[in-house]
Amino acid sequence: MIQLTEAATLTVQDGIGIISINNPPVNALGYPVRKGIADGIDQAVKDSQVKAIVIICEGRTFCAGADIREFGQPPKEPGLGEVLEILDASPKPTIAAIHGTAFGGGLETALSCHFRIGVPTAQFGLPEVKLGLLPGAGGTQRLPRVVGPEKALQMIAIGDPIGATEALAVGLIDEIVDGDLKAAAIAFAGKVLAENRPLVKVSANNQKVEAARGKSEIFDTFRKSIARKARGFVAPENCIKAVEGSVNLPFKEGLKRERELFMELMNGHQSAAQRYAFFAERQVSKIPDIPKDTPQLDVKKVGIIGAGTMGGGIAMNFVNAGYTVTLVETKQDFLDRGLGVIRKNYEITASKGKMTTADVEKRMSLITGTLSLEDLADVDLVIEAVFEDMPLKKEIFGKLDRICKKDAILATNTSYLDVNEIAAVTGRPEFVLGLHFFSPANVMRLLEIVRGAKTSKTVLATALTIGKKIKKVAVVVGVCHGFAGNRMFSQRKNEMDQVILEGASPEQVDKVVYDFGFPMGPFVLSDLIGLDLGWKKETSSSSSVRDILCESGRMGQKNGRGYYLYEAGNRAPIPDPEVKQMIDDFAAKQGYKKRAVSDDEIVKRCVYPLINEGAKILEEGIAVRPSDLDIIWINGYGWPVYLGGPMFYADLIGLDKVLATLKEYEAKLGSHWKPAALIEKLVSEGKGFKDLN
Repeated sequence: MIQLTEAATLTVQDGIGIISINNPPVNALGYPVRKGIADGIDQAVKDSQVKAIVIICEGRTFCAGADIREFGQPPKEPGLGEVLEILDASPKPTIAAIHGTAFGGGLETALSCHFRIGVPTAQFGLPEVKLGLLPGAGGTQRLPRVVGPEKALQMIAIGDPIGATEALAVGLIDEIVDGDLKAAAIAFAGKVLAENRPLVKVSANNQKVEAARGKSEIFDTFRKSIARKARGFVAPENCIKAVEGSVNLPFKEGLKRERELFMELMNGHQSAAQRYAFFAERQVSKIPDIPKDTPQLDVKKVGIIGAGTMGGGIAMNFVNAGYTVTLVETKQDFLDRGLGVIRKNYEITASKGKMTTADVEKRMSLITGTLSLEDLADVDLVIEAVFEDMPLKKEIFGKLDRICKKDAILATNTSYLDVNEIAAVTGRPEFVLGLHFFSPANVMRLLEIVRGAKTSKTVLATALTIGKKIKKVAVVVGVCHGFAGNRMFSQRKNEMDQVILEGASPEQVDKVVYDFGFPMGPFVLSDLIGLDLGWKKETSSSSSVRDILCESGRMGQKNGRGYYLYEAGNRAPIPDPEVKQMIDDFAAKQGYKKRAVSDDEIVKRCVYPLINEGAKILEEGIAVRPSDLDIIWINGYGWPVYLGGPMFYADLIGLDKVLATLKEYEAKLGSHWKPAALIEKLVSEGKGFKDLN
């Protein structure tokens, strides 16, 4: 055995040179791996005993991609492109033996080999677009030559992986192998030699790209198919252009075009934002005072109180992860309706081929419905998901304290209320916390874990683990009204409600916010949620536009009349002159003089309150770090990931500029615009929120 680098070795067995990569945890293509492959190929080619070369990886995966820790660092030769040229030029057969994931640079490495084999569970993909990039080491040029431009577009511009069966069907791999991968690779290499197979040099394999030449409709159709999903992102279009290059340009010129398009993305703010979000999402589970070895509770049985929209969605998260769930309601028809909705949701998923009928029945079998809280006596975790009423929640927690076993975790799904006040009615406040799911709970990725003043470290660590198991992005926050996400959201909502009184129309505001990158504007969102959510006819006082709309019977999409009109079966908002008049009349009574409000002002009044409130939340220790707030807004409120979140965005545009605008609006619009002390401090020190992550 020859030790090529600290991450690569070369051995020879039965005339086959085996370059083995061992760079835990995912065999990323950092310098020691690149150097090892290059030197391994060089030595194997020179060794007359070696007739073919296998590249294989130790551990749980094939090379899972580039080492993104090297991004922004001075390049260290050989670069991946250079290594792949060496592979491509090998005069001896090269075989990539793949298990785990061959992603990004890993797949580009495999594509530079003459042959590829994989285990049945292997996955293959070029997910760089999800980091705002494109494959930069020939992936956009080689993959279309192997699977054709149409399939390559899907894999490159959307970035979703494919499994071994599909990879074999589209020609990405030559064989699926069972048993020991190393032995199978040696056997495959022997077969290649015995059959004297010609070397399949992908860079020279032009048949599939030439067949697409002149067929611009391939790309036009694909662009239309992803237009909605790709809105606002620049990377998908660059991916498409690069694949177009594979069709219309010779291989070397296509590589040059790929590099130009890659660097354009690499130097842009969108990829910086998406890479920031990638790392920030992995950092949220790291809580400074919660060591990795903190003991945790064993949670297997979960109780959920409330079978409505939230409770049902929460239940689905847990049964999807294999937990048994006891679902509690107060009336049988409420319970039946809730279980019926859960079943219907699963059946819809099954009808789309995403699960089997057996899967539906298995999940439903994990849920037991009941009308008695007493049936929660043996559960390990209870989540209360009733409506926002403090006396009701305190009553429920008082009962749970008596019913549940002593080490059961008691959680509330409250969106705004004081978790400490709820915990205080129990004799176990250290076992109480908030688990704030976002609606629809079975779809939205965000989970705010609300840490009470007395919540134990064991309970918090357990909650973080549960969050991962149910596939949520779990962010720890402290107790205050609205916690982190909704506290910031309230400031935005107040400002958007204000701006329509000053002269902006709901449709102008919604368009500006949508164009900024949110999935919808605030008034379309209000109509979707329901204007009457939390509104009570008995206490309504015509003191806001929302009050007036609800009092006139406008509840939103549910009855076709809200800020907008809606036709039956259609969610498209239609501006309503009657609503405009209602807003104008109310504004006049409040003493507002109508003026033209610019789109730029709407953006600032939408976004800057989020930044300012986020800074106050950080000052108070409600959130651990600025990037946590960004992850909350990306995953819970639709902030465009290519702008990194409100705190990242503040640094992007310049915190000094944000401060100047806050002061300007404080003088013009009132004291609620007073800049947070943290912003003043950071600007005075020449720092940004990034320095607090």
